[in-house]
Amino acid sequence: MYDIIIVGAGPAGLTAALYASRANKSVLVFEGKAYGGQILNASVVENYPGVGNTSGFEIATTMYNQVKERGVEIKYETVLNVTPELEVKTSNGTYKAKAIILATGAQNRKLNLPNEVELIGKGVSYCATCDGNFYKGKDVAVIGGGNTALEDALYLSNICNKVYLVHRRDTFRGEDKYIKEIEEKDNIEVIYNSKVQSINGNDYLESITIVDNESNTRDISISGLFIAVGQEPKNEMFANVVELDEKGYIKTIDDVHTNTEHIYVAGDCRNKDLKQLTTAVSDGSIAATVAIKEMNK
Repeated sequence: MYDIIIVGAGPAGLTAALYASRANKSVLVFEGKAYGGQILNASVVENYPGVGNTSGFEIATTMYNQVKERGVEIKYETVLNVTPELEVKTSNGTYKAKAIILATGAQNRKLNLPNEVELIGKGVSYCATCDGNFYKGKDVAVIGGGNTALEDALYLSNICNKVYLVHRRDTFRGEDKYIKEIEEKDNIEVIYNSKVQSINGNDYLESITIVDNESNTRDISISGLFIAVGQEPKNEMFANVVELDEKGYIKTIDDVHTNTEHIYVAGDCRNKDLKQLTTAVSDGSIAATVAIKEMNK
């Protein structure tokens, strides 16, 4: 029996573990792969307050070491499901807690093209607000047609020399207000009915090749490629205990409460507007604090 079991060792989960351990609660963290979550892939992080320029690896490792130094137990086991009775079943056994915090994060949906993963942090990014400033005055491309892609293109147009906005359909799925703003921007070139055929470059991104519906190809020289085709939460195993929205994110009653008592949620796996390192850390601290307060009652 543990006081709190946390599923996920990304920034939200590790922050929750830190807060819970400082409250003298027994904490167990489960992680299926590697600690750190998505931030682990960020070669440079410069928007985390009070830290300055650093790498995602450094931030994740510092967080990990902090919780380990406090004696938090971390098990690398795949969580299979969670029960309303606050049992966590993994690939290795069953564990019970007084409270559970789900912090499994989300994965950026990829184009699944050669070179894509290899060039992450070297020209390929999934977060314009995180990495856009690295491409100040340069040419970049945004892939997607929803609100995120449109907002990314607008954000980058104020930083970069030129922004190519590539969409596979002939109309955007995003809101009209964003579409109108894009039409008024001189340095945004919209390319409809096209998709990325290849991502080109050796050590760093050099260009992309796009192909339209009539099989015509075009090479575009760019320094940055921002892929905004959505994210994919991995919450299917929790569907029996928490309510999911239409995209698979965990619904919250307020910031961190789910519809099941003593099961909380933190980070990118929950339905919220802004998914950033700062908001993940905020969620983790709130979830742990609320869980401890309600447990102590």
